[in-house]
Amino acid sequence: MTVRAVESWTLQPLTDYVHEAGARLVLLMTPAGQVLAQFGFTRAVDVMAAAALGAAIMATTTELARQLGQPPFAALNHQGQRHGIFLSGLTTGRGALVVLAVYDLDVSSLGLVQLFFEQLVTDLRAGSPREGVPKQVLAADFERELNESLSTLFGR
Repeated sequence: MTVRAVESWTLQPLTDYVHEAGARLVLLMTPAGQVLAQFGFTRAVDVMAAAALGAAIMATTTELARQLGQPPFAALNHQGQRHGIFLSGLTTGRGALVVLAVYDLDVSSLGLVQLFFEQLVTDLRAGSPREGVPKQVLAADFERELNESLSTLFGR
């Protein structure tokens, strides 16, 4: 399985992250859930669901932190018996982004996922475009842009 990217500058950093962290599934997206790159998903509907849920979780925890008078939480981690989920925001020249990574506990660990996430952030910041940050996703453009992103990610 290979990383699929809508924006080419995300391809190598995400490929390196997947291999170093031992991630099973990864999404790189905007806080609105617009997918820029993905790894491990085989169905578009799974990408859409994970992106929507990841964006909603980030929005919810950001609001909870705001209500508590705290800065946004750095990262979230949930672990089950076999899998863990790591969710964190970052900023680049492209703007705010979110990474959602699922990892198998018998292959990787939260420590590895976090360690290599820091390198991913460094690599994405170094490679991100500095000018022409795209406008926020508008409701009128959302479905069209989602379909274009999914078509690019899944080669359709």
